[in-house]
Amino acid sequence: MVTYKDRTVVGLTEDVILHHDGRHDKVRARIDTGAERSSVDINLASKLKLGPVVASRVVKSANGSKLRPIVKLEVELCGRRVTETFSLSDRSHMRYKVLIGQNILKKGFLIDPSKGASHG
Repeated sequence: MVTYKDRTVVGLTEDVILHHDGRHDKVRARIDTGAERSSVDINLASKLKLGPVVASRVVKSANGSKLRPIVKLEVELCGRRVTETFSLSDRSHMRYKVLIGQNILKKGFLIDPSKGASHG
């Protein structure tokens, strides 16, 4: 784990571990400073039995505004565990099924686009 001034340095994609119900699943995630909230593909959430849904919120995206279910998850990013809310959305057409947004990044993470560039 690389740190700079007490912040954890992450690349544009990172392996994250989703901790839930005593289980943990490793998934490659996209780091996105333009996203206010983190999200998980709804099909992946169903497969992993993530939940329960704790709220619903209107979320704006490139595809317009939609009401999305919200779940609370503990996620491990570069060795640091953070509990935060994730919206559930259809990311089946996306390369990364998990998106890490500002709600997690604001908790002491810095982004270095050159970190892990060879992993794609």
